[in-house]
Amino acid sequence: MGQESALLQLTREERMLLMRFVCSFAWVDFKVRDEEREMVARLIRRFELDEAEERETLQWLKIPPAPESIDPNDVPHEHRLVFLRAVETVVSVDREVTPEERESVILFAQLIR
Repeated sequence: MGQESALLQLTREERMLLMRFVCSFAWVDFKVRDEEREMVARLIRRFELDEAEERETLQWLKIPPAPESIDPNDVPHEHRLVFLRAVETVVSVDREVTPEERESVILFAQLIR
């Protein structure tokens, strides 16, 4: 299954969980860049988030999601690769992967195994 079709297999709840993870990883280097915002906007459109979900997601780009809302144990086993690819994409979309971003992705990958 391709990344695109795997993304569309997510339930609404799983999509919002993915958005929390993506937004939290955008904050790893303490600044959300335009490229990261654009990626989140593309996901909002792709997932066809409703107005409240879009507003909540955009708020996470202003203030990071609460740490307790991004527990790797909540990632559905069958979607772990989708989540990993999404966070890898958001940290690399600006073509600048900091050591902290790299370490965060590696740790996340280890935690969802």
